[in-house]
Amino acid sequence: MSKQTVLGRVTQLAKANINALLDQAEDPQKMLDQLIRDYTSNIAEAEEAVAATIGNLRLLEQDHREDVDAAREWGAKALAASRKADELRAGGSAPDADRFDDLARVALQRQLQAEKEAKTAEPTIAAQTEVVAGLKDGLTRMKAKLAELTSKRDELVARAKSAQAQNTMMDAVKNIDVLDPTSELSRFEDKVRREEARALGKQELAASSLDAQFEQLDSLGDDAEIAARLAALKNT
Repeated sequence: MSKQTVLGRVTQLAKANINALLDQAEDPQKMLDQLIRDYTSNIAEAEEAVAATIGNLRLLEQDHREDVDAAREWGAKALAASRKADELRAGGSAPDADRFDDLARVALQRQLQAEKEAKTAEPTIAAQTEVVAGLKDGLTRMKAKLAELTSKRDELVARAKSAQAQNTMMDAVKNIDVLDPTSELSRFEDKVRREEARALGKQELAASSLDAQFEQLDSLGDDAEIAARLAALKNT
């Protein structure tokens, strides 16, 4: 996977609008589970590619430091050879002086070559450094997005369980609603009331029969009184 492809995928995934995706999903929980799997897989792949990119950058930086160090070392050798040549020439040893000047030229040539190589690598290092910074930032945002996905998934699952529990409770309450005229409790209450009414009817009937008996007794008493008074009239 090239660094351009990695950077593009990291940027695209990090910018994903989770809420918009959820609004379009028929099964949000299933979609979130799939997104979490996708993000986890993509993050793992991106981390490997980013690690390789960083490794290449570190090699470039190491080579650059070596070129810079080599240029400095060859410069020091050129200076030492030139001074030795001047010293020998001042002492009258021209052939030896020329030999050291030749060494100084060779050292300067090596110094120039090392400087060119270091300078040539600098734009590439700068570009790679920018790419690595972008990849690291993208990975950070992808991991934050994964944490957001996981949190939303857990929240959604909790809400679904709560809603299911509430529905179950409401169904249970509905099944035992004592105000429902069709419920078993209401029918039982009606039966009890009918039994109570029957008992009251029997009591009332019994009371009526007793009153009739007492009325009959009162009537017999009146007949006796009338007979007594009639006998008294006849004796006068």
